[in-house]
Amino acid sequence: MKTHYLTGPRLQLRAVEPEDLELLYTLENDPETWDVSNFSVPYSRYVLRQYIENSQCDVFADRQLRLMMACRSNGFVVGTLDLTDYCPLHARAEVGISVRRECRGMGYAKEGLELLCHYAFGFLHLKQLTAHVAVDNAASLRLFASCGFVQCGLLKEWWRSGDGFKDVALLQCLR
Repeated sequence: MKTHYLTGPRLQLRAVEPEDLELLYTLENDPETWDVSNFSVPYSRYVLRQYIENSQCDVFADRQLRLMMACRSNGFVVGTLDLTDYCPLHARAEVGISVRRECRGMGYAKEGLELLCHYAFGFLHLKQLTAHVAVDNAASLRLFASCGFVQCGLLKEWWRSGDGFKDVALLQCLR
C-alpha cells in the first residue's frame, strides 16, 4: 500500500506556487508574528517572488522546505508549514507553522503538523524535529504537545517582544 505523506482528511500539503505570492506577503508581513521569528522588517513582493522562483522545493538542496496547507475540497490555502535548519548529518530540522487568522482554531494546524511529521519521519527519515514556542503561546504549546512534541528546554528571555523579552520553550519530537 502506497503511503500518501502529504495528504490528510482535509488538507493537502503542496509546494509554493506563484499564485501564493499575496498570501505569503500577508503572512510574512504580519507584525504580530515578528516576535516569533528572526525577522523584523517587511518583505517586499519582489523578494517573495524571487524566493518562489528560486526555491528548488528540495529540502536537500535548499536546506529548508516550505509547504502550503491547502484544503482538499477547494484548494483554499489556510497556511504554511516550514522545515528549516535541516541538518542531514544529524537527521533533524526545525518546524515552523503559520495559519491565516480566519482559519485558526479549526484544526488545520494539527492536521498539517501531523502530516509534516509523518513526511519528515517516514519519507525524509529524520530522527527529530524541534520547535521554539513562546511560553505564553498556550495554543501553540498545546498544538505541538498534541503531535508528540515535549519540552526539553527553556530559553530565558530568548525573543524580544515589545519593550521586553519572552521566555521560549524548546520542544522536541523524536522518531
